[in-house]
Amino acid sequence: MRKLSAFILFFISGFVSAQTTKLSERATISVITCGPFQQELYSAFGHSAIRVFDASQGIDEGYNYGVFDFDRPNFYLNFARGFLYYNLGVYDYPRFRDFYIYHNRYIHEQVLNLSQEQKQKLFDYLRWNAQPENQFYRYDYFYNNCATKIRDVIKEVLGDDVTFDGSYITTDYTIRDLTDIYLQQQPWGDLGIDICLGLPMDKKASPYEYMFLPDYIESGFDHATLKRDSVIIPIVKEKISIYESREEDLPAGLPHPLLVFSIVAVCIIAISIWDVKRKKLSSWLDVILFGATGVVGMLLFFLWFFTDHNAAANNLNILWAIPTHLVAVVALIRSPAWLAKYFLITALIQGILLLGWFIMPQQLNVALIPIVIALLLRAFLQFQFRPRAG
Repeated sequence: MRKLSAFILFFISGFVSAQTTKLSERATISVITCGPFQQELYSAFGHSAIRVFDASQGIDEGYNYGVFDFDRPNFYLNFARGFLYYNLGVYDYPRFRDFYIYHNRYIHEQVLNLSQEQKQKLFDYLRWNAQPENQFYRYDYFYNNCATKIRDVIKEVLGDDVTFDGSYITTDYTIRDLTDIYLQQQPWGDLGIDICLGLPMDKKASPYEYMFLPDYIESGFDHATLKRDSVIIPIVKEKISIYESREEDLPAGLPHPLLVFSIVAVCIIAISIWDVKRKKLSSWLDVILFGATGVVGMLLFFLWFFTDHNAAANNLNILWAIPTHLVAVVALIRSPAWLAKYFLITALIQGILLLGWFIMPQQLNVALIPIVIALLLRAFLQFQFRPRAG
């Protein structure tokens, strides 16, 4: 993330002239799509930008809605609360292009089929939007990001002259499905997103909503039309492959979370069998297991009820990451009688969760199944070994 910030600070122009510049007849405006980069979570989905090129005016600029500043006041607090602001940055396009080529990310350019008046109108809007007082916008993962801004700005400027035809979309993916596809090579990042974000991610995405991903911005413009001089034409005049990425061997990462959690679950099962044989609980294990899941539950509770992260609402992961586990862990010290009933209810919840895993309205990550099995087993043993309330 720091590397991205340094890149932004290095390439972003310090000043955008407020004076209107008239584009020449040969000027072009293009949508730029850059491929994914699997070294970082934030770059795994690709990137979108707008290019304005006018050799006669000495203009070759990249307009990028994906800029954020770590030094902005209360950046991390605002990020946690869902008050994250991105801004439009203006780049020297050749350097922007070379950066993505250096990182082996494909670059596709779609030259838009705009009239001179439409080009000037869009250019004037971008110049206005890049002014310090206008450049910031409230970021949303899926509905207001660096890709959707490209679509929305062009739609805002050109209005009903632009029509996006989503009939080419034949899949029934949810937003979570689309996210999973792009994170196949980053299973831990995918797991983190699946844990932290709730039911809003599991709605079936409309063709318009597919366009939170840069690839679908590209395909969306491929199938869009433009009204120009009372004639309906394709909005893309020419498509240019600037650079195609090479196949690369991905660096070795952590073992898959399903493997890691399966090993953890096997160890917990082994300790549990030992506990049954010796008729004594390894309470230290329950402190770790229920304490850790309780902490995760408190995080989910905070994201759901105390932030503006809309996608974190109604999160059914809270059925295994139960925040009250933290209270139960503290209570283990004094062992009150109500703990037996608490762990019985916990075991029942985990059992029902496992039985309904693949039919729930929210798609839970399968790597969590071993953890839920471990929670079920340990909760049941706590119930069995604990004295009942009289």
